[in-house]
Amino acid sequence: MSEQPAQSAPIFSASGHDLTPPTGAEKAALAAGLDAEERRVILAQGTERPFCGGLLEEKREGVFACRLCGLPLFRSAAKFESGTGWPSFHTPFDPEHIHYLPDENHGMLRVEIRCRRCDGHLGHVFEDGPPPTGLRYCLNSVSLKFTERGGDDS
Repeated sequence: MSEQPAQSAPIFSASGHDLTPPTGAEKAALAAGLDAEERRVILAQGTERPFCGGLLEEKREGVFACRLCGLPLFRSAAKFESGTGWPSFHTPFDPEHIHYLPDENHGMLRVEIRCRRCDGHLGHVFEDGPPPTGLRYCLNSVSLKFTERGGDDS
């Protein structure tokens, strides 16, 4: 009988969501469902053009989740109009769901944000947002999927 590799114990956020990263095979299976633009943005840290994203005008109540793995990232109540051309939020669904990385690309010092579970690129966070946090989480629409209130996690 061959031994199975030991799996690490699941990691859960304070809001009760599983943050255990997908295996390489699981991530490849998730990525297989992405179109070319989603792959460019989510997997290769790209940026969609401003004012073109499908979720920019989304105003229904619900939850914005990671397009790749489905982890809830932002509630619609935290969305605001920033005028930047990308969906913007002031408060994450759960702070543990966001991974922050320094980004020095393009001659700027910014903070990149990625999904804590699958490491998919989401966008950037800036310190020019409204109360209560003063933060502006600036997201690519293609990095998100929206579930209207009444669906899972809303």
